[in-house]
Amino acid sequence: MTDYTKQLVEQRRELHQWPEEGWTEFWTTNYIVTKLRSWGYEVLLGTKIINPEQVFGRNEKLVQEGIKNALARGVSQSFIDETEGYTGCVALLDTGKEGPTTAFRFDIDCVCVNETDNPEHKPNKEGFRSQHAGFMHACGHDSHISIGLTLAHWIAEHKDELKGKFKIVFQPAEEGVRGASAIAASGIVDDADYFLGSHISFMADTGEIVAAPYGLLCTSKYDVTFKGKPAHAGKEPNAGRNALAAACNAVVQMMSIPRHGGGMTRINVGTLRAGEGRNVIPSSAHMALEVRGETSSINDYMAENVRNIVEGIAKGFDVSYEISQMGAAVDFTNDKELSEMLIEVAKTVPGINKIRPDGNFGGSEDISVLGKRVQAHGGKAAFFICGADRAAGHHQGSFDVDEGAFKQAFDMYVGMAKKLNG
Repeated sequence: MTDYTKQLVEQRRELHQWPEEGWTEFWTTNYIVTKLRSWGYEVLLGTKIINPEQVFGRNEKLVQEGIKNALARGVSQSFIDETEGYTGCVALLDTGKEGPTTAFRFDIDCVCVNETDNPEHKPNKEGFRSQHAGFMHACGHDSHISIGLTLAHWIAEHKDELKGKFKIVFQPAEEGVRGASAIAASGIVDDADYFLGSHISFMADTGEIVAAPYGLLCTSKYDVTFKGKPAHAGKEPNAGRNALAAACNAVVQMMSIPRHGGGMTRINVGTLRAGEGRNVIPSSAHMALEVRGETSSINDYMAENVRNIVEGIAKGFDVSYEISQMGAAVDFTNDKELSEMLIEVAKTVPGINKIRPDGNFGGSEDISVLGKRVQAHGGKAAFFICGADRAAGHHQGSFDVDEGAFKQAFDMYVGMAKKLNG
C-alpha cells in the first residue's frame, strides 16, 4: 500500500532543492512527467497545451539557460524536444466508465529570492535547501506539485473505483500571472465539467480550510521602454532626448490616476532602470509595472490610463516607446455547488478543525483565467485555501510551510475526486 504521506514530503523536499522560475521549469516538468507516465497517464506537452499567442513574460535567453541547466541535470534532449520550448504539462486519465471530466490545477514555478542561511531554517537543518542560488520555492509551489503528483498517483491506483475522466494541469509561470492564459487559450480545459485548484497556507494556518476566498483581483502586468537620444550633458544637452525624465514623469502621472468609485484599484511601478552615465543624457529607460482592479472593467480602466500616459509622455518628451503585456489575471468567484461540496469534504478530513466559508484573498492568481474559461464553457470551478503554518510570509527567503498540512490538502482533493467521479 502506498504511503501517501511519505510521498508528499519526499517529493516536496526534492523539488524544493531545484527551483526554477517561470517558463524555465524544464527539470521540474521532466520530474513530473516521468512520474505521471510511470503511473499510466497520457501526458501532453508543448503546443498541445500552450497557445504561443497567449504566452506572457517569456524570456528566450532565460528559457535557453533553463534548458541548459536541465540537460546538465540529466534531462534528455529528446524530452526537451518534446516540450517544444514550453514548460508545464497536462496529465490525462480515462477510467473507461461514463462520467464527468474533472480538471485539477497545480502551479510549478518558483520565486526569484535567495533562501536564508539561518541554520535554524528547516530546509537548512534537514538538508533540502535550494541548490539554485537566487531562486527558491518561497510560495509553496513545491508542495503544490507534490500534492498534485500524489493525487495523480492515488487516482491511478483507485481507477477502478472511479468514473469519468481526469485532467491534471501542472501550470508553468504562475508568478507574475504569466502562464494560465496560454494554457486556457489552448482549449485543454474547455471540456471540463468541474475544475479545482488551491493554494497552500497564504491566509490560513494548519487545520484551516477557506472554501471560497473572495477578492481575487484582476491584474495586468506591463513592461514599458522609452527610447530617447544620448548627448553630452554639459556641451549640448539640447541635442539629447531624455528617456529617464520621460519615465520619471510617467511614474508620477501613473501614481496620480484617479481611483475608481466602483471598486478597489492598485498600481505599482516595481522597477525603473535608465541611463548610461553621469554626464550622458539618458537615452533609454525601462519600467516594470502592474495595475489591479476589483473587476475586469475597473482593471481595464487602470490599464487604459497607463497606456494613455505612456503615449502622452512619449509625445511630450519626443521619445519613442514600447509597451508589452507581461501577465494577466481576472476576477473569479467560486461556483456555489463546489464551495458547498468543499465544506462537506473538509468536515471529514482528519486534522481540519476550522472551516471558513470565505475570506478575503486580496491578491491576484492566474488560476482565475482557467476557472473562468471553464465556467464560460458551461463547467463549474472553484479555488480554495489549504491552511498551513509558515515560518515567514510568502516570497521571503525564510519562508517554510508546515509539511504536516500536506496530507490535509491531499485528502481534500481525494474527497472531491470521490464526490465528483466516485
